[in-house]
Amino acid sequence: MCPAATIRKRVKSETSTAISCYHGDIHDGPVGAYITMDANFTFVADQLARAYFFLQGNRVQIFSIRRSNTPSSIMLLAVQRCLILFHIGTCTRSNVPRRHPSTELACSKIASSTSSPRTGYASVFTIEGPPPNRQDVNNYCLSRYAPIVHSLGWVHSTCILQDKHLLCVTSSVGRGGGADPSTVYTTGLAQFESEAAGVGAVTRRDDMAERASREVELHEVDVTALKLLVDYAYTGGILITEDNVQVLLPASSLLQIHSVREACCEFLMKQLHPSNCLGIRTFADAHACEELHKRSHKYALQNFQEVMNTEEFLLLPFSEVEELISNNQLNIASEEKVFLAVLNWVKHCVEDRVQYIAKLLSHVRLPLMSRDFLMSTVDTELLVRESPECKELLLEAMKYHLLPEQRSVLVSERTSLRRPEGIKNYVFAIGGGSLFAIHSECEVYNPRADRWFAIAPMNCRRSRSGVTGLGRMLYVVGGYDGASDLATAECYNPQLNKWAPITSMGTKRSCLGICSFDGLVYACGGYDGASCLNSLERYDPLTGVWSSCPAMNTRRRYCRVAVVDNCIYALGGYDSTNYQNSVERLDPREGRWTNMPNMASRRSSCGVATVDSILYCIGGNDGTMCMASGERFDVRKNTWEAIAPMHSRRSTHEVVNYEESLIALGGNDGSSSLNSVECFDIAQNKWSIVASMMTRRSSVGASLLECFNLELLVGPIQSAPRAIV
Repeated sequence: MCPAATIRKRVKSETSTAISCYHGDIHDGPVGAYITMDANFTFVADQLARAYFFLQGNRVQIFSIRRSNTPSSIMLLAVQRCLILFHIGTCTRSNVPRRHPSTELACSKIASSTSSPRTGYASVFTIEGPPPNRQDVNNYCLSRYAPIVHSLGWVHSTCILQDKHLLCVTSSVGRGGGADPSTVYTTGLAQFESEAAGVGAVTRRDDMAERASREVELHEVDVTALKLLVDYAYTGGILITEDNVQVLLPASSLLQIHSVREACCEFLMKQLHPSNCLGIRTFADAHACEELHKRSHKYALQNFQEVMNTEEFLLLPFSEVEELISNNQLNIASEEKVFLAVLNWVKHCVEDRVQYIAKLLSHVRLPLMSRDFLMSTVDTELLVRESPECKELLLEAMKYHLLPEQRSVLVSERTSLRRPEGIKNYVFAIGGGSLFAIHSECEVYNPRADRWFAIAPMNCRRSRSGVTGLGRMLYVVGGYDGASDLATAECYNPQLNKWAPITSMGTKRSCLGICSFDGLVYACGGYDGASCLNSLERYDPLTGVWSSCPAMNTRRRYCRVAVVDNCIYALGGYDSTNYQNSVERLDPREGRWTNMPNMASRRSSCGVATVDSILYCIGGNDGTMCMASGERFDVRKNTWEAIAPMHSRRSTHEVVNYEESLIALGGNDGSSSLNSVECFDIAQNKWSIVASMMTRRSSVGASLLECFNLELLVGPIQSAPRAIV
């Protein structure tokens, strides 16, 4: 039972007469319990009388500060009733100004430990009477809870003792006059019980040997920490710094001063840094600080790329290194970083740690590394070559690279991307054009915040390009730069907010269709500057190589492609003569295209997305106008059906799937480029307007991509104003 609950139970059962009009409650506070009052002071007075009895005072002054001019006679009457109940002396009252010198000490103490107002009404209550019998006091202390109470409601009160001390702390002194931090003695009056007072310095119970001792020896308690904690018990305040937090936390844990312990943990949470998070995690584990341990461990996972280069990481035992690198929430730019971290840790003390190399490498996802790194770094490492288990892991990774068609059946933990906690989906709008301008600028939409912000521009201007996300990278392929159609391609790394060129395609392509599947990027159809294309090629990011695939049955410019149930669908487009409503499908395992049921409408430059095995085709141009209508294909029923139209007509736009809804962005309405964005609620079959892009973009490329803390990585956010509908 918590301290406040214990006090509440005992006080209400023992003093029902004195608190018959009480309408407040008891809570836990920094010193002990405090009272929240509704309408009267009876319970506060009861506790102050108890404090007087507990402290054996001949004369105790009680300072009351009220928010309003509530009659202090109510307080006086309540105190007098308690004095009668406890057979303690008499009480007199005098009203004083709020700023009277005699109340200065009380006011400062109250203000420092409560939310007392700086202005109000003050009264002084003086309790006088003969001191109780010492044995009665000891018995009372052992059988009752007597916290000094601070009321946080209508009245704020404290007891000021003259020449009295609750607790006296001394330390043993050696020959040199220095304090021995391992031995501390407490003397004085009967101490607070730890539950009631919240101090917990000494717990006095009938069944403990220390009950009859005047001095109790405390081991492994730092003297400086104990002094700060005793000061905290009197003042309600303590200053936690980098210099004292490591002694305050264990001392407050030992003495069960939970408020200080929690404050120390919060202080350390704010100090987390890649250079110290592992040390703080170990410190938290040693002192059973679960939340601090959880937060520091999470910080280490999220900042592993910096943590792996610290001395703390190199000094970790094997079990903790394994715990880190095996975690699926490890946040890294590539698995190459994890391999290098393992190698550096083993080589730090190679004689003792070489035995762990195979076990650690089994948690490194070698199949996801680039082929160049596998051949030039992993395969040439002596520690790997000398271990049969490591060689098997390397062969597994090479097989994954050499057989891209079989990657869907070579699935294991080592072929899956890690998923750091906090990773979120974002919608990327890339390039495009407006009027006579072609853009290299890019922007990103956060659907959770309904806002757009800019990221780094591409290395060259592109419209009519293909954009797709694969892994944690964004790929932009082909397009048109205002002068010629392009075969070049580049990828965006959101952790670095940078674009980098990748291998160019074998064919120039603009107005192409693009998708990603089984770790490969597929570029389909398009226009090479002379004719419409039906060719297909794919890019393997692990090898950096483009390779040809079976061509489509129909030439398609401004076609769109999507993946449904492990097959690639190509929809609509323009074949240089006709606008198409035809659909065909490629099963990469069979290596051939199959014609599928036609759409209800001819659609070129439409938007396409997949949700739960349903293929959506929205907008586009039928040869006469831009369209707002949409339709969807159920691959199991093999039929098309209409859906609700968009608010705006759109072609050369993009549609992406975000958490079981569709987002349509940009494009052209037949007269101008658009920056408007719409979201389709599949369950309600309804479109709604969301925040517009910062730039008008027709022939735009777009894709969904998982990112971690993207807003923090790209710098200050430039938000676009919300569209007015």
